[in-house]
Amino acid sequence: MTHDDIAAAAQLACLLEASAPKPGNVSPGRHFPDARYEDFLASAVAIGAPLAAAGTRPLGRTVRFAVEATGRWTRSNTNLGIVLLLAPLARAASLADASSVLRDTLRRVLEATTIDDARDVYAAIRLAAPGGLGEASEQDVKDDPTVTLLDAMRLAADRDGIAREYAQAFETTFEVGAPALEQARREGLDWNDAVVETFLTLLAVRVDTHVARRGGAALADDATRLAREALARGGVRTPDGLRALDEMDRALRDERHLGNPGTTADLTAAAIFVALLRR
Repeated sequence: MTHDDIAAAAQLACLLEASAPKPGNVSPGRHFPDARYEDFLASAVAIGAPLAAAGTRPLGRTVRFAVEATGRWTRSNTNLGIVLLLAPLARAASLADASSVLRDTLRRVLEATTIDDARDVYAAIRLAAPGGLGEASEQDVKDDPTVTLLDAMRLAADRDGIAREYAQAFETTFEVGAPALEQARREGLDWNDAVVETFLTLLAVRVDTHVARRGGAALADDATRLAREALARGGVRTPDGLRALDEMDRALRDERHLGNPGTTADLTAAAIFVALLRR
């Protein structure tokens, strides 16, 4: 796959994810006070060039360049989690040959990370300034790292869904998200519906760590319960399921958007990217 194809797939994954009406998230006509749908469109375009060159530079630098590029187009933190997920996938896709399995190459990319990669990623996180980040007892992002990026992610895996993907070689993306999306598309769902169904499937099996950090464990558990109920009622495939989605969206929205399942949205974007790379 060419560098241009990888960049296009990454941008399209971000656009498809942002455009689908996922409960509790920004989408067309549904904005947050500090982030509008248009910010997500600008962010999707901004990461194209950094991810196109993911195979030519260290992983941490790609993450930092992508976050810096996003900051030139929007002042909102719209895509830190997405960049953290898509950058190693883009590097793996760039380095894989025709006979390679994408996830096997991804494992090698993650195992090869360095302290410098961690340093660049820490800088990117500080620049994006995500809400509800908190402090860590070891390898806090305010400090200079002393371990590789993969080891730093392993330390955070119990409290952060993005870090858990690094620690588990993107298990949720490859074993839950991408298969759900590909099945939905095979069964005739359009992209919006397939993306929403993928989002629900991911949230139903994994508590959203963004909600847990910002809104607390009880609210995060409620979000997962609502996703399971929406799927049980048919989700995007039935009128009752669509009513459940509307109820879920209203339940997860508040002025501070504490109930925003942002990590699940990031995992959804990663699933779309993998599905596009495997087409």
